[in-house]
Amino acid sequence: MFSADGLLPIILAFAIVTVSPGPANIATAGVAMRFGRRDSLLFGAGLGFGLAFWGIIAATGMGAILQGSAQMLFVLKLLGGAYLLWLAYQSGRSALRVRETETDALKQERWFWRGLILNLSNPKAVVAWMAALSMGMGAGSGSGHVMFATAICMALGFLNYALHALAFSLPGFMAGYRRFRRWIEGVVAGLFAAAGFSLIRSALSRS
Repeated sequence: MFSADGLLPIILAFAIVTVSPGPANIATAGVAMRFGRRDSLLFGAGLGFGLAFWGIIAATGMGAILQGSAQMLFVLKLLGGAYLLWLAYQSGRSALRVRETETDALKQERWFWRGLILNLSNPKAVVAWMAALSMGMGAGSGSGHVMFATAICMALGFLNYALHALAFSLPGFMAGYRRFRRWIEGVVAGLFAAAGFSLIRSALSRS
């Protein structure tokens, strides 16, 4: 079995990256405050499967191949950046509205797929996975060790998104969102835009 000495650094490194306020966690909090627990849990499940996909890519060694493919990374980063900018546009449009319309409040469909697309469009996740896995890997680490550590980190990813969904869908957060909706959506739009431009800039700087 995997030794605790090797597993603990991986868990700590991955947990730090996972709980940091990146686009996925910010989006989960936003969905939870606006639409409630059920939709945010579906959104978080999609994010979890997207994160797990990149974990499998990293654990099977395909992450190193992907990192070495400049053309593929270029395309993925452009697509990911474009999707983040689209999310920024959606949040910005919501912030500019004086009040939320009934139609906006009913947009509760396809949350799982939206979460999945958000994390699949982030190729930086491969780098994060490989960095975390390398923290506890040594010369004697076999494929079983890698897959076991990957499975633990996948579970942490799902747990992180579920906790964000449960916490931010509490009545106090939802009431706060309704009161400060325009400010919250404006800040979220800015964060998404910054992340999107950063990803596109990263792609262009290596082209």
